Amino acid sequence: MTTLTRTKLAIVGAGAVGTSLAYAALIRGSAREVALFDVATEKVEAEVLDLAHGTQFTGSSTVVGGDDIGVVAGADVVVITAGAKQQPGQTRLDLAGANIAILRSVLPRLLEQAPDAVYVLVTNPCDVLTVAAQQISGLPSHRVFSSGTVLDTSRLRWLISRKAGVATSSVHATIVGEHGDSEFPLWSSATIGLVPIRDWTVDGRQLFTWEYLEQLTDQVVNAAYTVIRGKGATNYAIGLSGARIVEAVLRHEDAVLPVSSVLDDYAGVSGVALSVPTVVGGSGIERVLEVPMNGRELGLLQDSAATLRRSLAGLGF
Repeated sequence: MTTLTRTKLAIVGAGAVGTSLAYAALIRGSAREVALFDVATEKVEAEVLDLAHGTQFTGSSTVVGGDDIGVVAGADVVVITAGAKQQPGQTRLDLAGANIAILRSVLPRLLEQAPDAVYVLVTNPCDVLTVAAQQISGLPSHRVFSSGTVLDTSRLRWLISRKAGVATSSVHATIVGEHGDSEFPLWSSATIGLVPIRDWTVDGRQLFTWEYLEQLTDQVVNAAYTVIRGKGATNYAIGLSGARIVEAVLRHEDAVLPVSSVLDDYAGVSGVALSVPTVVGGSGIERVLEVPMNGRELGLLQDSAATLRRSLAGLGF
């Protein structure tokens, strides 16, 4: 893949997610330069060295990094992955207090080094942290947002494609709301190709019954818990998702992605960050799309917003 001239991606956090994002970005050519920052000196230096050893095979992209926050200087996009690790049995919202404290410490210093960057939160609970990051930084909402349900949507499309027997790229279905337990799919607008998902048949048999759609929803909502139980963390798919968001910004793509930003009177929701289809481009959030939802979906969006309001109130936001 091609990159724009002189593009720099800074990644904060050299854990499983941050290094997977760096690896994905190098392989995909997401940015000309990838900078990895972490306070754990030996860890980050080893990760950078390991990544650098493979750059012969990654085209023109380079990687730098260390424990000096100056490595992020001049970044066009800063992706924050640093935070407490989600443990088996924990929800994403359980991580909020510790990770907001990390944001309060690191975000002002990042802004000194990269004052013009677009900031993308991957650390969970990413919706809560998006609100916190905007208030801590004072940045406009279009320049600070989170990965939201980009990964959840990819999970959903993969499951649908396996059942329907088509390419994942031919599935058009989106997860919206909280990146967490109250997220939900927009089944009313989901299609395979141009065929509404409920009308998709094989040999005259309807594949996507309401019962099966509920099973798909449950699999997506619980996907991270399943992976964490088995291997301790989710990292590869979120790394790829993060790289895709970075590319939309650095390449001025104006791509529609379900990222999470602080909403202002969106279907009656204001002051909380939720994922909805959004145009992502060079300025970050270019436009939040008003998408059709039926009455059930509008109710679920309100429920998701209420979940996040309770969490934010408990944290003093």
